[in-house]
Amino acid sequence: MDLQVPIPLEHIEQKIHIIRGHRVMLDSDLAGLYAVETKQLNRAVKRNSERFPADFMFQITQEAAALLRCQTGTSKNERGGRRYVPYVFTEEGVAMLSSVLTSARAIQVNIMIMRVFTRLRELRVNSSELRRELDELKRQTNDRFQVVFETLDHLLAAEEKPKRKIGFTAEEKHAAYAVKP
Repeated sequence: MDLQVPIPLEHIEQKIHIIRGHRVMLDSDLAGLYAVETKQLNRAVKRNSERFPADFMFQITQEAAALLRCQTGTSKNERGGRRYVPYVFTEEGVAMLSSVLTSARAIQVNIMIMRVFTRLRELRVNSSELRRELDELKRQTNDRFQVVFETLDHLLAAEEKPKRKIGFTAEEKHAAYAVKP
């Protein structure tokens, strides 16, 4: 990827996964975006390990790595794939990477990644507000419809009075006009 050509935000968004309840990015995905080797990125992080506490970066389990490999389509090479379990970086960890990786590309990519995380956070807030509004609307309509349903139940439960017939049947007509002896 060229430094002058911006990376589509959707491309970055696809590289964000949810692991252990956190939105994270794989070290290999970040290395690809920064245009460095994964081992270079991890080496820089290890040299500055005090900047990356457990809530900024953690190593995932073998099982999670296998699931991500299936989801992202990463194939094993002839040596059997990665020799170690990947690290993942939370939003804070990605922000901290900007202090470790200082190339022009790393700065530009970091800004874009932060914009994606911000957009995802805004979407979550907006969806929470929408969910609250829908729940309130549902409650209000349930209250209003409850009155309608109760009225309908009352009407259906009431006994119908026999309706008075209008007009005569043939038998009644003959009976009315019959000559009495």
